[in-house]
Amino acid sequence: MTFKNKRRWQTIRDYSLGWTLAFIYLSIVRGEGTRELGSVQFEFWDSIFTSLMMGPLFGAISGFSHVLMMEYGYKQVSLLKLIIIRAIYALLFLTSIILLAFVFYGNDMELLDFAFEPGSFAIYLYILSVDIFMFGLMQVSLYLGGNNLLKLLTGNFYTPKEEERIFMFLDLKSSTQHAERLGHIQYSKMIQDCFNDLGVVVENESEIYQYVGDEVILTWNLADGLRNENCLQAYYSFKAQLEKRKAYYQDQYGCQPQFKAGLNEGIVTITEVGKYKKEIAFHGDTINTAARIQEKCNDFREELLISENLKDKLVVSAFSFHKLDSIALKGKEQVVTIYSVTEVDQLK
Repeated sequence: MTFKNKRRWQTIRDYSLGWTLAFIYLSIVRGEGTRELGSVQFEFWDSIFTSLMMGPLFGAISGFSHVLMMEYGYKQVSLLKLIIIRAIYALLFLTSIILLAFVFYGNDMELLDFAFEPGSFAIYLYILSVDIFMFGLMQVSLYLGGNNLLKLLTGNFYTPKEEERIFMFLDLKSSTQHAERLGHIQYSKMIQDCFNDLGVVVENESEIYQYVGDEVILTWNLADGLRNENCLQAYYSFKAQLEKRKAYYQDQYGCQPQFKAGLNEGIVTITEVGKYKKEIAFHGDTINTAARIQEKCNDFREELLISENLKDKLVVSAFSFHKLDSIALKGKEQVVTIYSVTEVDQLK
């Protein structure tokens, strides 16, 4: 299963779990010490059983709609329009629940009488609130990246911890010339398009750590980054995606954007920072070295450079390496050996 498919299934799983818990909670609130106002009366355990059956089904439908919107609608519309679309979906979703409930429990009632029974609006409001809450939670998770939301809520990052990770600094080539030629608005639109296309790196199990101007910092835990040479494949996946959309960039911006990258691996600390705006932050010399390596791309006229310690950990078949030099990087006392990277296919 590709990482993209894995993320889809994780989204559907999270929605299914969320809706199941929401229905169980509703069953407990309705079933303990209360009596229904409408004609449909649920026994407590029957309600729990229905929740366990219908929660995963409705959750899967809701999760799948979320996946479709994020993958095919997010690039095309603003967040506000996305929320409006989601609200329309929620109303349709609620209508489908009412129709399904009517089929099983409507008895001899008319549909409108069944739909607007006493007490119904409270349930409808609850269902809409759950959908809005789930959608909002997914958006927050999207901004934090990966599984960081759960870790943040559980205080996993409150105390700094050490991890061995790979970092890539990815920077737009000739950014100053592009900005002067295009102007700020068009230049920002081009960066926006490039970073949307950068989404292909999720296939290589990459986490997008930060956007800094026209630069992006990607990271992997060591095992994920080394597996299938993901940390290197991500760069070439992004490069191929930009090439695939070459005609679009030429038409819109009169250029083909190209990026340079530097990679390094090592021990970093990860912790929660900020009081009123929280963020998951990485600290350590490993990150600084990756940034310095990327800065050497122009000096060596190379598009992708990596440190020797990362190169020695890779078991590669799709790439070749060329040792450039052992150089002193700005701000570091010890020298670092740098290698350029080339796809084997490019050498044939």
